[in-house]
Amino acid sequence: MGNRGTLLTVSAPSGAGKTSLVKALVEQDPQVRVSVSYTTRLKRPGEEDGVNYHFVNQQTFRKMLEAGEFLEYAQVFSHFYGTSAQWVKDTLENGLDVILEIDWQGAQQAKRLMPETKGLFIMPPSQQALLERLRGRGQDNDDVIKQRMKEAIKEMSHYLDAHWLIINDDFDRALADFQSLMLAQRLKIQHQQHRHFKLLTELLSQ
Repeated sequence: MGNRGTLLTVSAPSGAGKTSLVKALVEQDPQVRVSVSYTTRLKRPGEEDGVNYHFVNQQTFRKMLEAGEFLEYAQVFSHFYGTSAQWVKDTLENGLDVILEIDWQGAQQAKRLMPETKGLFIMPPSQQALLERLRGRGQDNDDVIKQRMKEAIKEMSHYLDAHWLIINDDFDRALADFQSLMLAQRLKIQHQQHRHFKLLTELLSQ
């Protein structure tokens, strides 16, 4: 019998360390894949098509949307982003876990289409820590940072939509929590029944 993987949405306010934690988990866990989104925005220097994003034009994206090819999608300013439903399903059927790095709205979309989807929310240890992380990037002026903080607080208000919560105060500790979460999910009865079907059948035979 095959063993289906777990679909996990990971949400967090900007600056909480979501991307760094997911990257570290994937580097250490060969059973995890991160979905590569489709986007209509232009490729930035250093980005690779198929690695960072699948870069498509507006017409192609709209055709895919009309054909129902996206598990979830969102419009951010003038650009669209979407997750391939077929890729997610194929990857899960191969027994691999799939992570979607998306906001709370995208997580809700994914769960509507695939009710078995699990959710993780990552929080900073305090608003001050989040503010310092946003300032530490050195990319935005004070007005932009102030707006990002407002958006972050709005995002954080939806943490109750998730199944699990990790506070990213100490990175190594947060990563260990993340790894433990993935292991615990794989040890659930329904997963172990699939993975060890032959063994369990033999053990219970008379």
